[in-house]
Amino acid sequence: MSILSIARWIETTALAQAISQSAWMFPAAETIHVIAIALVVGSIAMLDLRLLGVSWTRRPITEIATEVLPWTWISFGIAAVAGAVMFTSAAEKYITDLPFQLKFVLMFLAGVNMAAFHHFTYRNVAQWDQGVSPPRAAKIAAALSLVFWVGVVTCGRLVSFSIENQFGPVSAADPSAHTYSLSVGSNSG
Repeated sequence: MSILSIARWIETTALAQAISQSAWMFPAAETIHVIAIALVVGSIAMLDLRLLGVSWTRRPITEIATEVLPWTWISFGIAAVAGAVMFTSAAEKYITDLPFQLKFVLMFLAGVNMAAFHHFTYRNVAQWDQGVSPPRAAKIAAALSLVFWVGVVTCGRLVSFSIENQFGPVSAADPSAHTYSLSVGSNSG
């Protein structure tokens, strides 16, 4: 069984059919997804900017991590569920979409970066938690994290423009209502 055949099967599920035929389900899931991703990236950025010495330099890193990481994980879970709901509606289109694929590669790299940071660098945080500059490894991890997450957001936004059709029910009166094209060089007015 290939990935494409699994994607096609996903599109036949009751959830996928409901989303594809609903005028409000996809936009609702997308709204939740975007808000959750904003919270993920915002909370990660708060910690990363502290590690880089850009903001909150008088606050202990462990204090910031304790405050923001629960928001990160809860928001990430919500974003994943909402993203999965959107994915079901056009799984085959998503799975073959380059920005969608890059988004997942960048999330994977962000996860590897986070795991390496927590395994190797953060376990010595007591030595550089407050009053001293974080070590170079922490700053590199923070910079990479910001790059990866900005890339995730950028690719996520590009997915909206790279998928051929918009989502929701197609009007019987205008079946082309979900396809957009640009007319270059025409004067209509």
